[in-house]
Amino acid sequence: MYKSPTVFHCFIIIINSFLLLSGCVSATKHEDTGIYELNNGHFSVKLTNWGATIVSVFLPDKNGKVEDVVLGYDSIDTYKNDSTYFGAIVGRVANRIGGAKFTLNGTSYKLHANEKGNILHGGTPGFSDVVWKVKKYEKDCESPCITFTYHSFDGEQGFPGDLKVMVTYSLVGNYKLRVKMEAKSLNKATPVNLAQHTYWNLGGHNSGDVLSQKIKIFGSHITPTDDELIPTGKIVSVKGTPYDFLKPYTIKSKIGGLPDGYDINYVLDGEKGKKMNVVAVVWDDKSGRSMKLTTDAPGVQFYTGNYVKDVKGKGGYVYEAHAGLCLETQGFPDAVNHRNFPSQIVNPGEIYKHNMLFSFSIKDRKDLGSI
Repeated sequence: MYKSPTVFHCFIIIINSFLLLSGCVSATKHEDTGIYELNNGHFSVKLTNWGATIVSVFLPDKNGKVEDVVLGYDSIDTYKNDSTYFGAIVGRVANRIGGAKFTLNGTSYKLHANEKGNILHGGTPGFSDVVWKVKKYEKDCESPCITFTYHSFDGEQGFPGDLKVMVTYSLVGNYKLRVKMEAKSLNKATPVNLAQHTYWNLGGHNSGDVLSQKIKIFGSHITPTDDELIPTGKIVSVKGTPYDFLKPYTIKSKIGGLPDGYDINYVLDGEKGKKMNVVAVVWDDKSGRSMKLTTDAPGVQFYTGNYVKDVKGKGGYVYEAHAGLCLETQGFPDAVNHRNFPSQIVNPGEIYKHNMLFSFSIKDRKDLGSI
């Protein structure tokens, strides 16, 4: 039965309309959300248009047992209250901008700080906390795919200009997941740095920590940070430090030299001008699963879930520190405040592009050198 609105309800409607027009809240908050599956035999990926998020990735182990290898939740509502960025696309500018401010073309911009006076992963709400539209969903084909889009308005979290954003997830070949991110600046120059923030545990999301897993990172330099994880502007070698994974090591063999764990941007090696370079290879001895990541981005944030604590995840399993690892390919953090870092500025009419390819293998082998 329809119930006519009271004066109070009308007042609330007027206020909400004003907030939407003024850019104080996102108009996409009230759109429908859903779970979408891409399936290719024994390999399947589940996603939601809340935050363009990877919810699950199912892979067999060396004995044929299929398990979910990413951290996450059982319901979309739980993702809406998440503070870990499980599986989401983060932006408009991923990672941190020091002091939540920058100057571009002579204009100073003050952003909406959400971490110790700095801005992290685009602010609150960032791209991880809005509903994306489903532009295309093809599941009954050789390469199942889904495309999400989002319109970021001029002034959202303090960033200049309207930005049209698109991300496509697709299964290509056996055990390969491709992520294609694009963004077009419509009317003002603006920084753009999108990242995919999945927490991986190749032993299974509920298998404990990732410290016994091996990793090789194809980055011989890092961008060191201060106590608030803001880059100093320097670029230094990993040689002789706990950050040296130029050869495969277990995470636990190196992490003891750090107070909390890994949360650092690596400057990726690789041939300049090459479209895609290898970022890292991760290997789990017990399950036989390995993951190789390639990208066309200049950097990758290696994060070992240091601040995950008592997070109730899928099936009621409780995630703790180091329950998963993130490999967030990206532009360098705080690049808008460091001229020696690769520029992230996208001018009107230009298109930002960022590609990733996750290639999984299931083999009873302990040698990473040939991967």
